[in-house]
Amino acid sequence: MPGVEVKVDGLSKSFGRANIWSDVTLTLPPGEVSVLLGPSGTGKSVFLKTLIGLLKPEKGSIVIHDTDLVRCSESRLYELRKLFGVLFQDGALFGSMNLYDNIAFPLREHTRFAESTIADIVAEKMEMVGLTGDEKKLPGEISGGMRKRAGLARALVLDPEIILFDEPDSGLDPVRTAYLNQLIIDLNAQTDATFLIVTHDINTAQTVPDNIGMLYRKHLAMFGPREVLLTSEEPVVAQFLNGRRQGPIGMSEEKDSAQAERELAEAGELDGLPPLKPQLEPSAGLPQRRAVGRRRERVESMLHTLPYAAQEAIRASYTDEAPTQWMPAVDQPTVQMPVVDEGWHHRS
Repeated sequence: MPGVEVKVDGLSKSFGRANIWSDVTLTLPPGEVSVLLGPSGTGKSVFLKTLIGLLKPEKGSIVIHDTDLVRCSESRLYELRKLFGVLFQDGALFGSMNLYDNIAFPLREHTRFAESTIADIVAEKMEMVGLTGDEKKLPGEISGGMRKRAGLARALVLDPEIILFDEPDSGLDPVRTAYLNQLIIDLNAQTDATFLIVTHDINTAQTVPDNIGMLYRKHLAMFGPREVLLTSEEPVVAQFLNGRRQGPIGMSEEKDSAQAERELAEAGELDGLPPLKPQLEPSAGLPQRRAVGRRRERVESMLHTLPYAAQEAIRASYTDEAPTQWMPAVDQPTVQMPVVDEGWHHRS
């Protein structure tokens, strides 16, 4: 059974007079892996907390299994939260509990399983994340990467249909981040759950997701198939993917347009987008991700509505002939962007 579809429509969130973001609309396709990017301070973690019902938005809806989480009763919200597994930035483990008890905690809180059944489930999830044999270790005795994996095992024990990852690469070096990215793909192949990852890591965005969104200037600037954002010529996208100073993103907030134009003029000609990397595949011995076939059918139905460079990248990915650099197409007709329900969203 694939993970559940999550439909977000017109979501707005503020703290007092401070608006975090407005009119966020997207659909997380069932069983697929999606990534949410954005400069620091754009409210990506706030979005995750709103998605799971920990924060209440001022406007909009979040529909799962035909129920709007924003307007449902507290008892119904409590039940729907069981559909979610969450990996927090630091793993959020209890320091006084060993890994076994940390991972068993949701089962003891939310089920009436016998301890023998709990032991079987914990052993299965610890094996999935590569922690077999570490059951008796305390969180303070293990590395940051192991804490992330323990937190992920705990997120999996109730077999959630939706798994949220809040900056899973936070505090990890590039090698451990690469291992974690592969683990995420492997887990998606084994669970077919719907994944949403909030991250700053460009390599994660380039190699892990089926879909990518970007929060910028208090709106969802983009959301759709990964190839759309990774081939976009939008200045904010190019700046973010290249990790360079020149562009509309500033140190603490977006720059005004005059400052951004001055910097670009001073810098001269800048390199375009980084090379398009292939998406990670499950490790040897694991099944293929069931979401791949569903995604291909979905994306092919909307292919004609996508920007030309994205169309070419998608076609190339089907023939394993992905190019190393995408250039703007010459004399191509203007493409009308489809609506969110078709899987692609763009705001200027």
